[in-house]
Amino acid sequence: MKGLSRLVGCVLAFTPLMSNAADLVIVHAGKLMSVPGDNIKNKQSIVIRDGKIVNVKSGYITAKSLKKASNDTVKIHDLKNSFVLPGLIDGHVHITDELGSKSKIRRVEFSDPDTALFGARNAKITLNSGFTTVRDLGGRGGDSVFALRDAIQKNYVPGPRIYAAGDVISPTGGHGQRHGYRDEVFAVVNHTGACDGVADCRRAVRDQVRRGADHIKFVATGGVLSETAAGTGQQFFNDEVKAIIDTAHQLGRKVTAHAHNADGINAALRAGVDSIEHGTFSDKESLDLFKKTGAYFIPTLLAGATVSDIAADENSFFVQSVRDKAKEVGPQMIDTLSLVYKKGIKIAFGTDSYVSKHGLNATEFGLLVQAGLSPTEAIKTATIYGADNLGKSDVLGSIEAGKFADIVAVHGDPTKDITELMDIDFVMKEGVVYKNK
Repeated sequence: MKGLSRLVGCVLAFTPLMSNAADLVIVHAGKLMSVPGDNIKNKQSIVIRDGKIVNVKSGYITAKSLKKASNDTVKIHDLKNSFVLPGLIDGHVHITDELGSKSKIRRVEFSDPDTALFGARNAKITLNSGFTTVRDLGGRGGDSVFALRDAIQKNYVPGPRIYAAGDVISPTGGHGQRHGYRDEVFAVVNHTGACDGVADCRRAVRDQVRRGADHIKFVATGGVLSETAAGTGQQFFNDEVKAIIDTAHQLGRKVTAHAHNADGINAALRAGVDSIEHGTFSDKESLDLFKKTGAYFIPTLLAGATVSDIAADENSFFVQSVRDKAKEVGPQMIDTLSLVYKKGIKIAFGTDSYVSKHGLNATEFGLLVQAGLSPTEAIKTATIYGADNLGKSDVLGSIEAGKFADIVAVHGDPTKDITELMDIDFVMKEGVVYKNK
């Protein structure tokens, strides 16, 4: 009951005021990037009904000029002095956790309700940072991430729209499992995604779909933060990789692979994976396979920069095996992305937030530009490309008729100074304003 009481209190504190919502909403945009990459238009009006965009009109229209029922109410938001663009999409977060010196013990101390509420806190911060949609690639705490996803969808708590993977598919002892605990604790903190062999991997994927997974994530290679000196090479065998991907596709789910070394990247791409997270040590074969398959590359540069900084600290809480991997992986990520971009490979925005603190997601934009993307191309990775990566281009990624009214605004022009996106002034999700400063 203690966890339930806290959950009720959180709901009451976080629920947005919806009782006086208008039937129609108009946003007056001084500068509008409706479709990132297309021309920026001046003095535009965005018309919204029931959380979706009805149309976009030139000029600043008034309530009187709208075709509406006699009892329809109209709310106008004045962003005439702002630069307006679609809500941002982060394709790689872990919303129910956050890395730190206490994160390892928190996995033992937190109950599932504690984890869901911690996730609600992170979700609110993320939404206020301008990210109206996220893809969660591994939630902890039982069904906490699914409960949070559904609570946000029902407007119980504020947060970005979440597409959740549930538990990561990992071989026994692989990167997707937790390390450094004694066996009886290990049994508590680990999850339903562990599998070994083709049949067991099929079972693990089906189990995540049964639990409510919107997509599937598996670990094709080792990872930096695993407290084991297993390196960052391939961890599943090729037949297991194919079983995971084929099973997920058969069940209508996209698949993404955590992958650092080229062996695991290439095995996943050959087997038909939809996207690769990190892709740190991609080789020539990797780049050719990306082009051939059309898979997305999710760079997570912020994660690389974060682990590099922590590893360099003489008082770092990283164990030595993690520190060694961080020093190798982190500095390589920007160089690899530069090659990927020059090759014309599809790139979607993803931060791996949890490694970095939630709310700092937009820091990734500056790193993308550092790697060679123009500010506009960087914005496209978190809008139209981010929507395509999710398979949701019909409702996300641009400000056009029929799509969700996910809208953010800043005072300056992010196509000239990408750091403008680190200070979002206005956030609307499905027609509801969550931030307006």
